[in-house]
Amino acid sequence: MEEAKVIKVLLLSNQEIVVSEIEEVAAEFGDPNCKLTKPYKIVDGALHKWMEDYTKQNEVMINSDKILTLADPTPTLLEKYQDLIK
Repeated sequence: MEEAKVIKVLLLSNQEIVVSEIEEVAAEFGDPNCKLTKPYKIVDGALHKWMEDYTKQNEVMINSDKILTLADPTPTLLEKYQDLIK
């Protein structure tokens, strides 16, 4: 049985706002412990692939201490995001 995807809006410590599938992973202390799958940065209501100028990866690992807060996306944002990742 496939696990349900958790999609959240993240406010990062550098003030970027990202919407992404997120998964906590086991890691050694200090190693990245959150996997972001298909992350998109939100800029003025528009979605842009996060770090698209630097990588073609769809999965990115980050430390959870770089996430200031997590929230559920609005229904409109969730629909927009899901349309992009199909």
